[in-house]
Amino acid sequence: MFQVNIHQAKTNLSKLIKKVVNGEEVVIAKGNVPLVKMVGLVSQKSNRKIGSAQGIITISATFDEPLEDFKDYR
Repeated sequence: MFQVNIHQAKTNLSKLIKKVVNGEEVVIAKGNVPLVKMVGLVSQKSNRKIGSAQGIITISATFDEPLEDFKDYR
């Protein structure tokens, strides 16, 4: 963990962001009292794989059949 004061954070923001992106945590303090912690975001992009649910999910043979509840709307 790396601690800087607000003035240093303003002056070196791009350098601090590089540190955070590389996995380091940065704490911004005012008068040696920690106020904010900068941490990197976890990537929320997932790698989808076609067919990964094969055998887990099944669709019934009557999936496309009309529903009785909607009989009046046909």
